[in-house]
Amino acid sequence: MEGQGAPLGPYRATKLWNEVTTSFRVGMPLRKHRQHLKKYSNCFTAGEAVDWLYDLLRSNSNFGPEVTRQQTIQLLRKFLKNHVIEDIKGRWGSENLDDNNQLFRFPATSPLKTLPQRHTETRKTNTDFFSKDKDGIFKLRNLSRKTPKKCGLHFSQENTEKRNHERIISEDQENAADNREISQEDVEEVWRCIVMIYLQTILGMPSIEELINPNKIIPQYIMYNMANTSQHGVTVLQDKSEDLPHWVLSAMKCLANWPRNNDTNNLTYVGFERDVFKTIADYFLDLPEPLLTFEYYELFVNILGLLQPHLERVAINALQLCCLLLPPPNRRKLQLLMRMISRISQNVDMPRLHEEIGTRSLMIHTFSRCVLCCAEEVDLDELLASRLVSFLMDHHQEILQVPIYLQSTVEKHLDCIRKGHVKNCGDGLVVPLATYSYCKQISAKEFDEQKISTSQAAITELLENIIRSKSLPLKEKRRKLRQFQKEYPLIYQKRFPTSESEAALFDGKPTIKQPMLNLRNPKIHSLRY
Repeated sequence: MEGQGAPLGPYRATKLWNEVTTSFRVGMPLRKHRQHLKKYSNCFTAGEAVDWLYDLLRSNSNFGPEVTRQQTIQLLRKFLKNHVIEDIKGRWGSENLDDNNQLFRFPATSPLKTLPQRHTETRKTNTDFFSKDKDGIFKLRNLSRKTPKKCGLHFSQENTEKRNHERIISEDQENAADNREISQEDVEEVWRCIVMIYLQTILGMPSIEELINPNKIIPQYIMYNMANTSQHGVTVLQDKSEDLPHWVLSAMKCLANWPRNNDTNNLTYVGFERDVFKTIADYFLDLPEPLLTFEYYELFVNILGLLQPHLERVAINALQLCCLLLPPPNRRKLQLLMRMISRISQNVDMPRLHEEIGTRSLMIHTFSRCVLCCAEEVDLDELLASRLVSFLMDHHQEILQVPIYLQSTVEKHLDCIRKGHVKNCGDGLVVPLATYSYCKQISAKEFDEQKISTSQAAITELLENIIRSKSLPLKEKRRKLRQFQKEYPLIYQKRFPTSESEAALFDGKPTIKQPMLNLRNPKIHSLRY
């Protein structure tokens, strides 16, 4: 299942569930086990299932290497609850499963979930809203509030704009149309339609309506998010009552800048940073809905299918557009949250916030459910949300910035209206689409070379920050390196392949003892007395 994923489209979480359960059912090794003096064939222990499923999830691009063993155990508990597996006595329906030697087996029934029927009674199948003429230029009919149902989206910016420019001059000369005034409703509808065209193109779907109801896209949100930003690119709210409470902002600033610019100064105590972190986590976990909202769940889950090395740029562009759809308070909270957890996870001076979990894993595990989740319980919610939050952490500066090309495209479209290319109210509006560059196909060898995820790159960067830190005492640096080596042994071994390379860092004896390669020849004593 490595590198594969459910096809894009509605109910993708359910399709992924079916894919994972099928792969688990087909690939999980079965053998004989003995328990309580009895032999059981075609079964497996819970520990064996955790090991196998853990490797499967980490190799799948939809979940990634950030998956933890605890999340794998949680998924196996979902399997037991949904009768994907059962214990050796045929019992299921509970979540009584731990990482131990308890025996389980597969039932005879199919574990696949059925896809819900889509409600199509309110949808129309005509293509009056966007149509393509012989020159590859799209027309927006009547500035309708509906979105394109199907359209072949092929872009050639230079040719399209050149032909469009010639057509505009010709029509101006023939018709001498007067400039028309643009209503606010026209402006909002152009914003809505252009964003939906881009999303439909990036995701490569025949209709974006399969993922989102067009009426749920609020143009005012897009326009506000584009226009109201601080010098750092963070959304600025006019209504301060919708902003984060002052005490939450102060707490987030405290941890994001730890220990620099700490407003609390000498008021800290042992465990202070953990209490501050818990205060922030409690606030976000108590929000009535996730920051990405329930309405856009399907949209963001489909973008998870793009989180592959050769599609990284496409995924960033798609998330950049989707985050513009959020209500401004949600977008601002998401920006501040991503900035905070990204800084915390890279801060080598930050004390441990959890006894057993690393800082980055703790950030992802804590805040994933308050960023993305479904209104109805979905068994893969936690894994999908963790994958998305990990990607947002690594690319939040690009994803949450304002796309300049979108503003330019909208202005060009509005300019077409002002120049009178809509002769009558019912005539079409010529819409020259901006260029969208698709990814270049690469070879299997190149794909393997790019296989290391950005999350692993971030972990490597964290190791380098520890190594280069001049503020850490030598003893503390050794402690952090030992901790890093325990949690990420492969990355540590790649950085320090030998004891000598590690010793060079400390200008002293190696911290890992060299193996005894040369043994003294033992003395052979005679057996005679």
